[in-house]
Amino acid sequence: MIPTIERHRSVRNFEPGRPIPDSLMTELLAAAARASTVGNMQLYSIVVASAGSPVFDALGPCHFNQPAAVSAGALVTFCADVHRFSLWCRQRGAEPGYDNLQWFMNAAIDALLASQNFSLEAEANGLGICYLGTTTYNAGDIVRILRLPEGVVPVATVAVGYSAEPLPGLTDRLPLEAVVHKDTYRDYTPERIDEMWAAREASEETAQLLRENDLPNLARIFTERRYTKGDNLHFSRAYLEVLRGQGMFEFDVNE
Repeated sequence: MIPTIERHRSVRNFEPGRPIPDSLMTELLAAAARASTVGNMQLYSIVVASAGSPVFDALGPCHFNQPAAVSAGALVTFCADVHRFSLWCRQRGAEPGYDNLQWFMNAAIDALLASQNFSLEAEANGLGICYLGTTTYNAGDIVRILRLPEGVVPVATVAVGYSAEPLPGLTDRLPLEAVVHKDTYRDYTPERIDEMWAAREASEETAQLLRENDLPNLARIFTERRYTKGDNLHFSRAYLEVLRGQGMFEFDVNE
């Protein structure tokens, strides 16, 4: 039997309106809560919005109403959360110092580890999942919709449900030697770059993308169509403002 992790593929069209049983969702969330965590602090919170709820419907535009977001059985938002742990500290007479970049990163890592556990458990139970990268694009709206208090920031959303169509083929990946370094980082020569991307650039999928975008190579599709510098800067500024608004940068870097 092929392990679940080797069968992963993103599902972008779910059976609309088909709910995920409460008992199964509880199982997925329990798996998420068993993820590794910094200092056993569990610096994350998970907000589940089931299809048909007002919150689910409100979240759709935050994810540009992409099919995975509006047809899923649930949208599960994983948040970096230093709020809960800080409350506990103060109730025990301890003053926390977690309103800074270091602890946002710790909390974000906790949240992402939990999201991966959740996703693997979902796939092991016959569900499909899709990570929605748009969470950080419109984090301010998500903060408002989910009523997140200071110290809580959305970092990832998993759309989960029952696939409406046969699972697609596996998405290609770069060769293992492209991403693995032994002992120290080995920088890339032009020849290695060409070799690592050769299969992807020669695929029919890439050829179709080049025709659709009227561009000469795949790299320019990424930089001129998918993830442009202007968009990158815009969403970076917006997310930084969310972090500041949620109290994650209340410090002086010169201290």
